Amino acid sequence: MENNNSAKNAPRQAASSRRPGPARLTGNDQNFGKLPPQAVDVEEAILGALMIEKDALTDVADILKPDSFYKESHQRIYSAIITLFADSEPIDMLTVTSKLRSTGELEMIGGAAYIMELTSRVNSAANIEFHARIISQAAIKRELIKISSEIIRDAFEDTTDVFRLLDKTEQALFQISESNIKKNYSDMGALMRQALEELDQKKNNTDGLTGVPSGFSALDRLTSGWQKTELMILAARPGMGKTAFVVSSLRNAAVDFNIPVAIFSLEMSSVQLVNRLISAEAEIDSEKIRKGSLAPHEWEQLHHRIHKLTNAPIYIDDTPALSILELRAKCRRLKAQHDIQMIVIDYLQLMTGDTGGKGAGNREQEIAMISRSLKNLAKELDVPVIALSQLSRAVETRGGEKRPQLSDLRESGSIEQDADMVIFLYRPEYYGITEDEAGNSVAGVGEVILAKNRAGSLDTIQLRFIGKYTKFADLDAQFAPAPYAVDRPIVTNNPIASFESASPAASGTLRSRANDLSNFDYKGPNDEPPF
Repeated sequence: MENNNSAKNAPRQAASSRRPGPARLTGNDQNFGKLPPQAVDVEEAILGALMIEKDALTDVADILKPDSFYKESHQRIYSAIITLFADSEPIDMLTVTSKLRSTGELEMIGGAAYIMELTSRVNSAANIEFHARIISQAAIKRELIKISSEIIRDAFEDTTDVFRLLDKTEQALFQISESNIKKNYSDMGALMRQALEELDQKKNNTDGLTGVPSGFSALDRLTSGWQKTELMILAARPGMGKTAFVVSSLRNAAVDFNIPVAIFSLEMSSVQLVNRLISAEAEIDSEKIRKGSLAPHEWEQLHHRIHKLTNAPIYIDDTPALSILELRAKCRRLKAQHDIQMIVIDYLQLMTGDTGGKGAGNREQEIAMISRSLKNLAKELDVPVIALSQLSRAVETRGGEKRPQLSDLRESGSIEQDADMVIFLYRPEYYGITEDEAGNSVAGVGEVILAKNRAGSLDTIQLRFIGKYTKFADLDAQFAPAPYAVDRPIVTNNPIASFESASPAASGTLRSRANDLSNFDYKGPNDEPPF
């Protein structure tokens, strides 16, 4: 009897041994015993609908990819449908079956009987777009689970570089959002209402500014400010003052108009940029700021002038060799946390592509990819993006006229193509030219040349370049260079403590000995920084 009972229980014991036990996490399989997100019945309904209505694919082609389907057989069927659509062939049960047979995949998906079964499960494609979004969301969840599993695995490894892991995570998440979350089209009625609302808002702008002001009167009259979603390329040869121009512009926007701005400085450190801002704001020689050799009255002048600058909404990032992925992630955070309205990159050629400079093809292709990404960033965040760029040495070797041309843009013609506006900086004095064609002095004059402007006319604007303060200003601006006369005694035994306790009310009233450019001590091109 025992043997018989044992024989009877053997199949039951064997079946019990085949039952799945507790899930064990091995390798990448870290789904904690749960099935991945899926909707197989919805996948079947979609495939059936695609084969009974010829126009159904146009509703889901931009939502679904073959990888969006959970079952491999469904991926193969959808790929066959896409191929038929691309070849302008009809899509139905027979053509799909024939296509799968020609590729040798018909038996892999269950044969012609399975295709027939799919078409018998639905009557129409009425809700196919809604069903497609269900499939897409499940696919996104599976991708997120896969990425999370890899992150968990790598995070437990002692040899993992945490910063490389962070970068890898950001790249993976960004790729998911880029490939799955797409902007839909807008109809003319909705766009017309949006345009009229913007026009209604603009009519209240008595100064004519519709974008972020540069603070330069003539330039703002021409451009109406830096416009949202636009990519501006500011290019010049070294020594023309690219950084000085863009720092002056972002200072004007942040200090005078309280507009949050961000600058990504790949060349200069954040402290160097702040020193430039201090020199320009306090109108103290940048050389003295760099050396710290300030006279007592200049310390007082500095305290009095930089209070507004201290509270300005300016955000500086000096990460070297910044990649375009890192830039996008940081800009999104700044937009969400501080609602930045303008982004400046100094400068474009120092950036790296998505691959960190590895396997990205030649440098021209990488720069092309970066410029396209910057344009996309401007559109995504709805802000103007100003990217500084170097010009080729052809400017220096060219005889006669030294003014930059669009053909001088360095490393990639796509910079010119992607930019909404291309601006060149040119200072005749740098090349030893002291007078223009009319015999007027060009000492301290910088030309802002609009070489490309999709939204307006082309022109050349003249600004005043003050080398010792590393700043640009309107040509007719008035300056008050040091020394200053101060109305009250100055305590400067501890300059740092004096700065920390200073306030606008306690700084006294400062009077200038000179109010016009005739007293401005300008020493020419040798008195300037290299950029």
